Amino acid sequence: MHDYLAREGRSGPLAAADFTFQPLDDLRDDQRWSTWSSVEKGARGPEPRPDWVVTADAAIDTELGVLKTGKEADVFLVERAVPGDPHGSSVLAAKRYRSAEHRQFHRDAAYTEGRRIRKSRERRAAAKGTAFGREVQAGEWAAHEFAALSSLWSAGVPVPYPVQIDGTEILMEYIEVDGAAAPRLGQLRPPREVVESYFEQLREAMAVLARRGLAHGDLSPYNILAQGERLVIIDLPQVLDIVGNHNGVDFLLRDCRNVCRWFASRGLDVDADELLAELLAQAW
Repeated sequence: MHDYLAREGRSGPLAAADFTFQPLDDLRDDQRWSTWSSVEKGARGPEPRPDWVVTADAAIDTELGVLKTGKEADVFLVERAVPGDPHGSSVLAAKRYRSAEHRQFHRDAAYTEGRRIRKSRERRAAAKGTAFGREVQAGEWAAHEFAALSSLWSAGVPVPYPVQIDGTEILMEYIEVDGAAAPRLGQLRPPREVVESYFEQLREAMAVLARRGLAHGDLSPYNILAQGERLVIIDLPQVLDIVGNHNGVDFLLRDCRNVCRWFASRGLDVDADELLAELLAQAW
């Protein structure tokens, strides 16, 4: 370019400019441009955002592999990074709800009692169980989980930070230990003092939910991660209103029984009915 300008007899700022061409769409099959700026209003995580959240338009999302497969959704690892910026990078968990024809499980309608789909056309389609209606429901599950994560993270509950939602995909904090996925509580046999600390953390987290009139609805040692001595609660699409849902107290009791069973098996003297009574006293 500079040689051309010299041959044409041009000089000045234009001749000195760097016209290096970089193709904008030169991405691999496992990459995409960051969708941070393209998602709609309200689809980004709550503020103040953690420092590791990458918001630059120049960032590229790169698929790193599958983290977990499930009946309704699969979780992938995605690196969001700005090329050439060693500090503009983070690894995220991308939870993607499956399309209607590929889901292996449909959640019990008892979870959704009291929820309302805002758009009438979508509400009618969901009620009829049409293909479009099932897609609407998949989006509703994703939206419900993102809203629950956002609200509970802001309230101080130990859940992954929700970065953004785009349709049926939620990008969230990847909970890891030494570069690997954090283990599930059900896989561990920690020492007594750690078990006691875990129970106090979980009881407080459940209490925060109860004070907000909520229950996890599917809590067990297998959707609680142990990040060292810290617990993190995951899988929240079914979070429900204890009062507004006729099955709310039953779901909360099941949560209490599931977690107390594990803690009792690790030698702790805990009682599910006592935990339920304690939580309900804070909920009413």
